[in-house]
Amino acid sequence: MTEAERRRAVAQLLVIRASGHAEDRQRQYPHWEHSNGELQRLLQSGVGGVILLGGTATELQQRCRTLRSWSDSGELLLCADVEEGIGQRFPGATWLAPPMALGRLHQTNPEHALRLAERYGRTTGDQAQRCGLNWVLAPVCDVNSNPDNPVINVRAWGDQPESVADLVRAFQRGLNAAGVLGCAKHFPGHGDTDQDSHLELPLIKHGRSRLDRVELVPFRRLIDSGIASVMTAHLLIPALDDSQPATLSRAVLTDLLRTELGFTGLVVTDALVMEAISNRAGPGEAAVQAFAAGADLILMPADADAAIDALCTALADGRISESRLHDSLKRRTEALQGCEKPSATAIATTPEIELETATDRRLCMELIDSSLEVQGPQLPTQPAQNGVTLIRVDGVLPCRFLCADAAAISTPERHGYKALICHDRGIEPWSTDKDPTGGLDLERLGPGPVFLQLFLRGNPFRAGQQRHEPWAEAIEQLLRVQRLCGLAVYGCPYHWDSLRKLIPDSIAAGYSPGQMPEAQQQLLNRMWGFSSEAHQRQDFTD
Repeated sequence: MTEAERRRAVAQLLVIRASGHAEDRQRQYPHWEHSNGELQRLLQSGVGGVILLGGTATELQQRCRTLRSWSDSGELLLCADVEEGIGQRFPGATWLAPPMALGRLHQTNPEHALRLAERYGRTTGDQAQRCGLNWVLAPVCDVNSNPDNPVINVRAWGDQPESVADLVRAFQRGLNAAGVLGCAKHFPGHGDTDQDSHLELPLIKHGRSRLDRVELVPFRRLIDSGIASVMTAHLLIPALDDSQPATLSRAVLTDLLRTELGFTGLVVTDALVMEAISNRAGPGEAAVQAFAAGADLILMPADADAAIDALCTALADGRISESRLHDSLKRRTEALQGCEKPSATAIATTPEIELETATDRRLCMELIDSSLEVQGPQLPTQPAQNGVTLIRVDGVLPCRFLCADAAAISTPERHGYKALICHDRGIEPWSTDKDPTGGLDLERLGPGPVFLQLFLRGNPFRAGQQRHEPWAEAIEQLLRVQRLCGLAVYGCPYHWDSLRKLIPDSIAAGYSPGQMPEAQQQLLNRMWGFSSEAHQRQDFTD
């Protein structure tokens, strides 16, 4: 193999980040998303994979066509983190309730949960195909056994290993039926940590017997079922390797995943720009260590050229064998052969195809309706005097789920509750700004009843900023002054399970795992006693 051939071969194993928008000025994260000029250069030099974020589903269609037209590496791997359906990342497609919703349903109605999980996978896969993607970076196989987990949380399919294993297997059946590749993540299990690997390297102290009983159960199930790819976790697990994170560990990726568990598909790193890795090694060295450990695909190196240079040098120096390169290229080829080519509609010259079907919408609503939990009486229909709905948001700005006319704002407003939206970069409700220990500032809230709405689910890069806010104490404070008229929690089930116990039978309370506008509306419909049809006539006819 000549030097030029080696360089093109290595480039095929990189997966770089791109915006789903067409224009450079539309990039949301330009420090991670390559410009169009850089994208075209890298794809023409042989880079074989792209992970996309940003833009509508229709824009994504066109973007995938464009990227394929720029590529000289044969068939591209085109993927996205769409653990909650394509609409989670790309408006215009279907945004589904988070997987944890089905984990809770599985406790009471496992057969129904499994049927929904398979439909979940099929809908995600079908819409991926229509948009031009051939690889879905899901399902999350982490068993979320730590309620304080700031980064997995509702992304997981539950907190019981056998339940998670059954649900991810059902989801994978749906993906298989749609003809797209799946990805089990984050190996060997990111569910029991209270640290965010986007920001630091989490430490997992469990012994091997515990890992076998809990963390590895869903991965074994999907490996036995023929999952196409497995994504590594940026975790330090001394029971497996006391010096290297799993992503850079031969003991984890080769000895455990390949040899012991018998996985023969593609191993892809989690993003190497994450600080758990980038704080330890530069982009070139991180790529070399991951590949030497047993990874096939290098996801989001901080510097693509540096990663290619370093891998080529390691191959030339014998640090990595040529046979390892050939093995990874073969696995990549075999994976692509196992997925369907983009459908004729997805590669047509006009983008106006039906991205979301009526069946997809029905699944969206069925998942929401199946996962709502409501207790207590209905909220009063008479307009409140000087009422306020206090809305806490722990998501990054801007929040797609909380636009100006979102149900969490508009529905209470019709009943006399003025919205006060709290965010750690904006208004704080505490008596001392940025310091929740002093309790709520009741004067700031005004004299009327308070309807508390909490959007809390755990978000990457935020290190669980809202995790320790004293919402239990705030609820008790509002109860003491007889100001609390209702509670709605969107997202984290652990917050809901702890807070619901504080709410007396005389006060309305409700929970939705989903935070999207449809979930808000369905929950508030239930809490106010409206039918969905009546609300739609009232709000959505214009």
